[in-house]
Amino acid sequence: MLAAAQWHAALRANLPSSVNQENAMPDPNSNANAPTNPGDEAPAGTPGTGEDVCPACSGSGKTGDGQPCPNCGGSGTIVEAIGGG
Repeated sequence: MLAAAQWHAALRANLPSSVNQENAMPDPNSNANAPTNPGDEAPAGTPGTGEDVCPACSGSGKTGDGQPCPNCGGSGTIVEAIGGG
């Protein structure tokens, strides 16, 4: 039977290199400086929000003249609050 330290070392050795003790858990403040578009109600990943189709371009990401939609930044989606109250 492996000791706890040996077990943890073996487990870490089998994890992808992108996962380690420093970044295994998401940082709740990581969206603090995330870019937003005018149509976004909050940064992406904010608890209580989700993506929706941009109402200005109907999800195409473009204006009528083919330019990037200024509301969603050309992505076709916006971040909205979900739930209610």
